[in-house]
Amino acid sequence: MANLAIPLKSKTNTKTGRGMRAGENGFVIGTMTPLMAYMIFFALLPMVWAFVLGFFDYSPARAGIGFLGLGGANPFIGLGNYKAMFANSEPARVFRMAVGNTFLFAFLVLPLNLIITLPLAILVESVNSRIKGLFRAIYFLPTISSSVAVAIMWNFIYNPQQGLLNSLIKSIGLTPPHAWLTDPNAFVLGVPLAMIAVIIAYLWQDFGYNLVIFMAALQGIPGEIRDAARVDGANVWQEFWQITLPLLQPTTLLICVMTMLSSFQVFVIFQVMTNGGPSNQTTPLVMSIYLNAFKYQNMGWAAAISFVLFLIILAVTAIQFRLLRTDWEY
Repeated sequence: MANLAIPLKSKTNTKTGRGMRAGENGFVIGTMTPLMAYMIFFALLPMVWAFVLGFFDYSPARAGIGFLGLGGANPFIGLGNYKAMFANSEPARVFRMAVGNTFLFAFLVLPLNLIITLPLAILVESVNSRIKGLFRAIYFLPTISSSVAVAIMWNFIYNPQQGLLNSLIKSIGLTPPHAWLTDPNAFVLGVPLAMIAVIIAYLWQDFGYNLVIFMAALQGIPGEIRDAARVDGANVWQEFWQITLPLLQPTTLLICVMTMLSSFQVFVIFQVMTNGGPSNQTTPLVMSIYLNAFKYQNMGWAAAISFVLFLIILAVTAIQFRLLRTDWEY
């Protein structure tokens, strides 16, 4: 009768396995600890500090008492900063105007970006694969350009005397040269002309990022689905509306959220092109926070505005997820 050998777990192997797991745990802890420390000290703590400052009439120009200068000349005022946002004072009026400018900018940029990037991505995907990469690189180049450089370039285009746009208009005999960025009385369909000029410059720089994402999503749609639609007699428009667009919904959600987040936080292009003018028509919330914190030294008021901006972004993002999310994958 043959002997049946029953393998036993080796203590050496057990110790080796425990040693490997300990090594893996050590690697994970060693990798995550610096990242956690960075997030705590440079993200979480500043957010908590800004939230606390919103309840104080705080200015670094005044020497307070107590913990970190809170108190004394920097008194606790509770919800005073938030109540002041609804008052008839000049700071409150500028704040409400900044809220309107921020929403106007974001809700114009998002649909215009989608109108440009989605059809363009489909067109680029339809060209020969040998030159597809060239188009992708050309359209993506403005995205990696410096925002300051982009703003300076568009300032030159909009210059009322030597600007490229006014020179072109003059050469074809149309309206006389116009102050695109400095005329407070110029509106197009109720939108300040200066805001439209900034939106055009921002779209020129930003649309390449979403274009590449849409192109990647189009490449991920299985060809069998398109082939089946064509066999069933679907034309180009039916294929777009009933096949391509629904399958791009998860990508559309990502692009909408990312575009809205970046639009609510745009600062540099406003600062360089208009500096908030004319008459605060292009002052977004981020610039209002910057001016109140570092120019007017009113950090309590600036902190309250920043918390309002945080709530706005949180609410808009939640609404987007609610409206555009899908429960399926392909």
